[in-house]
Amino acid sequence: MENKRTIALDGPSGVTPPKQKRIIALDGPSGGTPPKQKRIIALDGPSGAGKSTLAKKTAKHFGMIYVDTGALYRCIGLFAFRKGIASNDSTGVIDLLPEIKLEMKYDETGLQRMILCGDDVTDDIRMPEISKYASDVSAIPAVREFLLSMQRDMAVKYDVIMDGRDIGTVVLPEAGLKIFITADADARAMRRYKELSAAGVNTTLEEVTEAMIQRDANDSQRDVAPLKAADDAVILDTTNLDFNESFKAICDLVSGRFPK
Repeated sequence: MENKRTIALDGPSGVTPPKQKRIIALDGPSGGTPPKQKRIIALDGPSGAGKSTLAKKTAKHFGMIYVDTGALYRCIGLFAFRKGIASNDSTGVIDLLPEIKLEMKYDETGLQRMILCGDDVTDDIRMPEISKYASDVSAIPAVREFLLSMQRDMAVKYDVIMDGRDIGTVVLPEAGLKIFITADADARAMRRYKELSAAGVNTTLEEVTEAMIQRDANDSQRDVAPLKAADDAVILDTTNLDFNESFKAICDLVSGRFPK
């Protein structure tokens, strides 16, 4: 339920106000149905845990908007990469922010498309070298602030399932449901390797594993919004679950928290 709107009626100007304010809570029309609770789901977890794939299908199943926040940081990283700025050059990255225009669009299948300065970079941001850029730029406070309002605005406008690494702890701390998806490193690396191979990316399992271990360390040890589960998050370990089992587990959580 949305927060109550409270109005204090003190009387017209120049008139001595009553000793006790009259408070009116406007919850909706008399006898009307209370407003439906907005469905906001925060889905966090390490790289390769399956967040994006599960979030996409869950959003479609429940008629919600899927927001991949990791793609936003990848866009910032890609922009810096193309400009020849090192991923750990905080000053250089910050100086680029005024030049960046980001848009999220959705195609006819509901897939989120990332538009960077007018160009569709949905596929480009998945290049292996951009993973390190995304991790490094996400540790810069100015970058996080740059993207924060964009992420929160989506939750104001729509029922959303938003995935990332600090959604439940920082971006949407009031989310009605918080889920932290995890799996062991070997399982996550294999999933990401298969995903990249299917997309035609030329890489090896060893390269993917090394990049994932490095990103896990960067994300969990950074000073700003480190990767961690919110205190009230439900922990879902998918190491020994296939996709359908993981999807069912999430659907059960959503249905239990937001009954029809």
